[in-house]
Amino acid sequence: MAKEEPPSTSKDLQELQRKLSLLIESIQNNSKVVAFMKSPVGQYLDRHPFLALTMLVFVAVSAVPVGFFLLLVVLTSLAALVGVILLEGLVISVGGLSLLCVLCGLSFVSVIMSGTIMVSYVMVSSLVNYWFSPRLLTQQNSGGDCQLSMKSADLKGLYQE
Repeated sequence: MAKEEPPSTSKDLQELQRKLSLLIESIQNNSKVVAFMKSPVGQYLDRHPFLALTMLVFVAVSAVPVGFFLLLVVLTSLAALVGVILLEGLVISVGGLSLLCVLCGLSFVSVIMSGTIMVSYVMVSSLVNYWFSPRLLTQQNSGGDCQLSMKSADLKGLYQE
């Protein structure tokens, strides 16, 4: 009790078969396909259809993983480039701030050292002026108990002669 197919189904199948044959004809008439089929590789694959089908399936299936791998490579390269730029900017910023801090500290140390040197100079020059002032030398000369005053008196006598 098999049912016969309605006539519309067979007409649809005939229409589909006609469209597929037109598609295959247009592919076979393509100039690039004709050039490939005339090449030695194309002729070899034409003689070995199982190998041709295996290669076609392999290329179709491997397109997705290869595409993901290439996308990963491109994204990783972009991330590395952006990361290097950000890292370099961070290093330069931290280095610049460190240099600024060191220079500010050195300027503070320079001011302190300059002040210390100036105070030391003023104190030492005041002490030297106090210890070796002409007023004290003349007082020591009048006393006569200092050998320095005698020597200076002898030197004055030598110049007068």
